[in-house]
Amino acid sequence: MTTSVCPFSKAARPDDASAARKQADTTPSACPFSKADASARKQGETTASACPFSKSDASARKQGEVASKGCPVNEGRVNKEEDSTTDSATVPAKCPFGYDSQTFKLGPFSCMLCQALLYDSSRCVPCTHVFCKVCVSRFKDCPLCGADVESIEADESLQKMVDQFIEGHARIKRSVVNSTDKEEEVENDNKKVIYADVSMERGSFLVQQAMRAFQAQNYESAKSRLAMCTEDIRDQLKREGNTPELCSQLGAVLGMLGDCSRAMGDSSSAVNHFEESIEFLMKLPMDDLEITHTLSVSLNKIGDLKYYGQDLEAARSYYCRALNVRRDAMKHHPNAPSQILDVAVSLAKVADIDRALQHEDAATDGFKEGMKLLESLKLDSEDSAPLEQRRLSVLEFLKKQVEKPAETAI
Repeated sequence: MTTSVCPFSKAARPDDASAARKQADTTPSACPFSKADASARKQGETTASACPFSKSDASARKQGEVASKGCPVNEGRVNKEEDSTTDSATVPAKCPFGYDSQTFKLGPFSCMLCQALLYDSSRCVPCTHVFCKVCVSRFKDCPLCGADVESIEADESLQKMVDQFIEGHARIKRSVVNSTDKEEEVENDNKKVIYADVSMERGSFLVQQAMRAFQAQNYESAKSRLAMCTEDIRDQLKREGNTPELCSQLGAVLGMLGDCSRAMGDSSSAVNHFEESIEFLMKLPMDDLEITHTLSVSLNKIGDLKYYGQDLEAARSYYCRALNVRRDAMKHHPNAPSQILDVAVSLAKVADIDRALQHEDAATDGFKEGMKLLESLKLDSEDSAPLEQRRLSVLEFLKKQVEKPAETAI
């Protein structure tokens, strides 16, 4: 069974040998919810870009073109067995405010700056325009009308409405029951109307809002929405057990929480979230490239944080675990270019630590092994252009390390 994994795995958690490890761990290297290079993992590979709440991997991957706007969400229209009659129709649930999991339309409870649901709603005085507190605090003039901002006041009543709206917007807390109970049939002139089950819509809606907030660097808002998501999924886990789909979803969202904590400078919480993400991802089949990539990147994320904290031995341990995951995956998918690239990057990370620990022979062997893998990898297709660019970048780094030991990090 192929389990969908969250979109932000690859771009959200950059695992690129060209990225500078000297960068402070409080700086997010990229939006964790971006789907950059979505076309780079075609033909049996993966971008780890499917929405954690997607009901269909295939349909999610076909929507890569919406990457710049956010994660495609498909669960609002759950597939049902078609009625044997031709006069039946399926009606998806509609939100009266225009919010749903299929569009990225702003609504009356949205912040015009981060385009996510209001968080810490704050009103500009005297113009009365409302934004998230974090968003508007960066301006001296109202970003909507240009009026001077004399002060910023909390709008608690509006925020209460937003919170109530989130609580009632969708139905993730509705128990999954027998199919006969999941459908509400309405007879109207002998035409049967089946209202679609939208039990997962709340999760994808919250992820969508978190993605927008993170992109606008409103990390508190993103963290709040993702925390709601984890609570909902944990409730489902209690009812249904550790199903692959729920473990995948929770592992993905916990990884997103780790990225938020890291961006906020809370390394300890970031490590805890990544560790728990790994715990749930380890419950899934390791022959799935999406899962193995997400798992290995989470391990490398912790390795990076340990590296920033000058705990080189711990960093090497996590990098080696990620390398082993990727090597095992390459056994299942020996012809997957993305997997070969991932192994080469992990070899570079481990070798870089070995050099820092003054294990020069081991470091040189690791760099050379990575070079050999990349030199044997041929990417001629136009669809492989992003992968080829990354291959050349990593290969150049490895060559420099072999020719002249460098102090620059991966």
